[in-house]
Parts: sequence; C-alpha cells; structure tokens
Amino acid sequence: MIDVTDRHCRYFHRLLAPQARLYTEMVTTGALLHGDAGRHLDFDAAEHPVALQLGGSEPADLAHCARLGQQWGYDEINLNCGCPSERVQRGAFGACLMAEPALVADCVRAMRDAVSVPVTVKHRLGLDYDDSYGFVRDFVGAVFEAGCRVFIVHARNAVLKGLSPKDNREKPPLRYEDALRLRRDFPGARFVLNGGLSGVEDSLEWMGRFDGVMLGRAAWHHPDVLSELNRRIAPDQAILPPEQVLEAFAGYAARRVADGAPLHIVLRGILGWRAGLPGARRWRRILSDTAALRAEGPAILRRAWAELGPDQALLCSAGSAGQSRM
Repeated sequence: MIDVTDRHCRYFHRLLAPQARLYTEMVTTGALLHGDAGRHLDFDAAEHPVALQLGGSEPADLAHCARLGQQWGYDEINLNCGCPSERVQRGAFGACLMAEPALVADCVRAMRDAVSVPVTVKHRLGLDYDDSYGFVRDFVGAVFEAGCRVFIVHARNAVLKGLSPKDNREKPPLRYEDALRLRRDFPGARFVLNGGLSGVEDSLEWMGRFDGVMLGRAAWHHPDVLSELNRRIAPDQAILPPEQVLEAFAGYAARRVADGAPLHIVLRGILGWRAGLPGARRWRRILSDTAALRAEGPAILRRAWAELGPDQALLCSAGSAGQSRM
C-alpha cells in the first residue's frame, strides 16, 4: 500500500470508521535511518489506533525503527513479510523473508526487546507455487516462538518471479482454509485475514471465523465499505453523516496545505468516496483538476459536494448500506 495509506488517507478513513485499526503504508528501515523520519512518521492524533508497518531484514535496524515508531506514538509495530515487489526483493525483505523464518524470528525478538507496544507480522501463505501447508505452519511456529501473537495472513502465495505486484493480488489462488488451519494450530495467537475480501458481507462472514479482517485496495476504491462495516460491527457507535465527514476533511485539508502539503496528495484518498454512485466521475474530475485545485484550494471539496446536487448527495448519505461489493 505504498503511496496509498498515507496519513491523509488514514485521516479520512478514521472519519468513516471510528472502530477500525489503521495501518501505514510500508516504510523501509532505510527511509527512517537515512531519510526524513518525520515525513514518514508524522500523523494526526485522530488516527489512533494506528500501526506502523516496517519493511526491513536487519534486526538491529528494525529495532531502532520500532523504537522510533513508539516514540512517535504508534500503537503497534508491524513487520511486512508479504510484499512481493521486485524493489522489495532487492532489499531482501517483504515476502522473500518467509524463506528465512529464523531471521524473521530474530527480527521480531529484537523489535519486541526495543518497544513495549505489540509487534505483529503480516505474511503470505507461501512462496511461488509451493502450496504445502507445512511451509507456512513452520514459519508461523518460528515467529510465534519469538513472541509474536498477532499474524495478518494474506491468504495466497507470493510469486516472486514472473508475476507483478498487481498480479500477486489476484492470480495465486486464495486458500482461506489453510489460514484457518493456522488459527486452529496456534490457539495462543490471533489471526487476521487479508486478501480477496471484496465488501461488507464477505468481510463479516470471515470475521466470524478469524480474529479480524484487513481491507486494503477494497477500502481504497470504495471507502464507504468502512462505514458500513463499522455500523454492522458496532451499531451503537455514532458514525458521522457524509456532510460532516466532508466538513471535517475540508478542515483537515486546509491545515495540511497550510503546513506545505500538496493539495492533490491530500485529496488522493477521498477520490473514490463516491465510487458506484451517481456523480462519481464528476466528483473525481473536479477534485483532480490541477488548475481548479490551485485556484480554489481546499474549498474545492465543498464545491465538488455542492455540484452533486441535493438528490445525489442524499444518495451518498444512504448509499454505503448498499455498497457491499468493491
């Protein structure tokens, strides 16, 4: 989710779903050790609970970066052992780490020694075309022995050669039953299901069999799924109506732009808010108009909303309940 779940996207998602746990895009240890740590780690207090996802393979570096994350106020440190991109492979981390469970265990131990917040691991079920359950069972076993108690399982293999990151989200078969076997074999751990979840109903179905579900691209393309899931999971919790979400995000955007953030970056996460509803194309077109963004600033959000018209705005207010697929 690099360049997707940035701080602006997470703030918007928090407005939609007070109950959700939010995760950063993967941040490499090199970016924190040798770059502008504040640019990668700053976030709004409204985002809590929020987890910092790290990419790296050196225990000492990961421990240092985990400590930075705790100092910045993150509620969880997550180690990514699931990303299959070639760039990540060249750095010897992400999904390729699953081939080295002892190293991942050392990384987890070092991070747990460095921080008091939970250290969790996100991983795949296997590598390339080896579908043997024993591979992932042994990986989880080694990391469990190192003290990890929360595993986020993308329930398909990562194919490191021959498939693009996009293909790796779609082509290797999903194996939810093998993910469930992990939950049965490690009753002392919690397992969160990721991969292939497309909306409210299937998320709720699998949430009943796991300790939680993680939505990635689905929430990016159809953010209202988060609101509806929150309503279904916590019916007594107040959810902001869309008009108030818009106003709150407009105020946030104004603050971020005043701090120097480019408006088009701040607005990326909100472009898909009307997906599947009337006016979606116009909404995206207005908020992607470079000249208009430069001329109007964050106030363009209110114009884009107003141009939907009262009937279409009402659809947006009611539409999330009907948006069960993404």
